[in-house]
Amino acid sequence: MNTTVRTLSLSVAAAVVAIGCGKQEAPPAPQAQTPPPAPVAEVVRIGHVAPLTGGIAHLGKDNENGAHLALDEANAAGIKLGGKPVKFELVAEDDQGDPKVGNTVAQKLADAKVVGVVGHLNSGVSIPASAIYNQAGIPMVSGSSTNPALTEQGFTGVFRVVGRDDQQGPAVANYLLATAKPKTAAVIDDATAYGEGLANEVEKTLKAAGVKVLPREKGTDKTADWKAVLTKIKGKKPDVVFYGGMDATGGPLLKQARELKIGAVFSFGDGGCTDKMAELAGAAAEGMICSQAGIPVQAAGKQFLEAYKTKFDMDPILYGPFTYDAAKLLIAAMQQADSADPAKYLPALQSIDYNGATGNIQFDEKGDRKDAEMTIFTMKDGKIAPLAIIKSGKSLTLDEYANLASPGTAGK
Repeated sequence: MNTTVRTLSLSVAAAVVAIGCGKQEAPPAPQAQTPPPAPVAEVVRIGHVAPLTGGIAHLGKDNENGAHLALDEANAAGIKLGGKPVKFELVAEDDQGDPKVGNTVAQKLADAKVVGVVGHLNSGVSIPASAIYNQAGIPMVSGSSTNPALTEQGFTGVFRVVGRDDQQGPAVANYLLATAKPKTAAVIDDATAYGEGLANEVEKTLKAAGVKVLPREKGTDKTADWKAVLTKIKGKKPDVVFYGGMDATGGPLLKQARELKIGAVFSFGDGGCTDKMAELAGAAAEGMICSQAGIPVQAAGKQFLEAYKTKFDMDPILYGPFTYDAAKLLIAAMQQADSADPAKYLPALQSIDYNGATGNIQFDEKGDRKDAEMTIFTMKDGKIAPLAIIKSGKSLTLDEYANLASPGTAGK
């Protein structure tokens, strides 16, 4: 009995083993392939400096917006340098339009190892700050500083994408000579490098044409009450008055002049060539004459104008197209050199030939823009309207300029 049971158990066990040995196991499920991690983009920092507080903060923000848009577009394009992806980062600083503050933030940017700087807005800040960038080997491109001294220092890494005051001053003075035909002129400035420098060029041109120019009157870049200065010149009955300064002080000057019944033609440089003059001076701004060391905003590239409006829900004010191009130039030079190292891309920047939002840009040996345009404006119905664009010594209407072979249409 026990033998039979044991034999049966062994038979059953053998059958189970046989069945188990004949069964094939399913192959293991394939492991999901983990994609390699995306390469980490190298951060390339570009500085921007302008007054973001104070009376001309609106112009400083316009400058910053232009640079910001340029970097956003570069990042969207997925640029690589040295075969590696890069991400451009704007390091924005407020210099308050003050040379001392400007030097402080310039050193801050140098310490932060930015590879290039767009700025500063004011010539009086750009000139001393440029020495700090030069010492640090950081290229600097200003989109608004017009005093000739900026590029007369012999620094190889300092550039500007607008014209110079010794081009702008004669342009507006010659327009006044041709239209107002003055016999006596008054010249006022705000005692800054920009305001005084531009006023000097206007005075020089007027005197050379035989106009009697009254002794120079001065204020500051913060003067709000101009009545003492204006009362002094009122008795001299000038035919034209030129003010070298920004709109924050130029607006009150013009408003108070009309309140004192001074009937002269008032004119300004690019710092006072904004729609804000109508806000500050009211009806007194109507018919004023002003100049800009570059093309008018309306003539900038369509692609740029549309992108600016889309991003910031406003139109550029004055220098935005130029700071946009300044930032684009830095990036284009890096692409040509395939490097963000300032020492490597600087030669490419010096010899660059670039079609930007403000037209074709090339630099001379000093870092000045070759064949820079000048524009004459008037205030019409509360808006600055271009009267003439001066290029290569020829005066063109806005339509005539738009029909040139290479106006500011690239915008990219």
